[in-house]
Amino acid sequence: MKVLVADKLETSGLEGIRRLGCEVLFEPDLSGETLQARVAESEADVLIVRSTKVPKEAACAGRLGLIIRAGAGVNTIDVAAASERGILVANCPGKNSVAVAELAFGLMLALDRHIPECYQEFNAGHWNKKAYSKAKGLYGRTLGLIGLGAIGQEMITRAKAFGMKVVAMSRWLTPDVAAALNIGRAESLDDIADQCDIISLHVSLRPETRGLIGEDFISKMKPGATLINTSRAEVVDQAALKTAVEEGRIFAGMDVFAEEPSYAEGELTSSLQGVKGALVTHHIGASTEQAQEAVAAEVVKIVRDFLTTGTVTRANAVNVSSSASAATH
Repeated sequence: MKVLVADKLETSGLEGIRRLGCEVLFEPDLSGETLQARVAESEADVLIVRSTKVPKEAACAGRLGLIIRAGAGVNTIDVAAASERGILVANCPGKNSVAVAELAFGLMLALDRHIPECYQEFNAGHWNKKAYSKAKGLYGRTLGLIGLGAIGQEMITRAKAFGMKVVAMSRWLTPDVAAALNIGRAESLDDIADQCDIISLHVSLRPETRGLIGEDFISKMKPGATLINTSRAEVVDQAALKTAVEEGRIFAGMDVFAEEPSYAEGELTSSLQGVKGALVTHHIGASTEQAQEAVAAEVVKIVRDFLTTGTVTRANAVNVSSSASAATH
């Protein structure tokens, strides 16, 4: 079986796939038309991507039977087109949850303690302890979680360690579950905006979450509150967010943003550049060695399942169930 890896993957993952007896084509710089052409030319059975976009033309090229997202979100893959062709799409949910939660708290702390400004001023030879000594602190403050999947649950653990109160909103969060987790349960977005000092987003990108955080929600946030987004850029109305931050009404820590480049390194232009009170990182939430090794191990497992059974487990299947997958392949 041929496996085309069109993105970065840990060496342990590449070696693990080879040990399964697969032919591995490691070509991490493929994208766009070159990806489509290579999928067709290579006659690969499996395509593995991380952040590389897989449009309809690439998803339906050649003889692919499986597309693996070496991560959780699959919004960069045309799942509908793959499904029409009977091509499985799989992902690795939960394997980078700790890493994303850690970054979310890093953004909170950096904003509250003015860490980026302190660093810049120090290197510029300026000393302003009076200005940068003003911080609210995390202890005793209320953290609002919108979305309570694997990452959201990791947020609860860390919030409690900081002595924070937690209020969450999720489709599956019942009063009994909230009580068991010892957290508050919000009935609506308005409840989150009204109660929380810091709000962190942990939802996948779906039609109902696109633009979920818009001007109305932002206007209802507490004055001086902080919005953290380590999920997907499209969940937030960036124009409304920028206006609120510029006006000093809220602060924002973002690992994702509207103008995010598709390439690994190069020039960047964003409407959030130079906006005081907005801290933006380079979509690095999942980028720890621990997380990438865990994802690589999960990718190997998915390839092994597909190689031996012609399907993937329900935990990894994105577009079809395990039983449907077995019937297709």
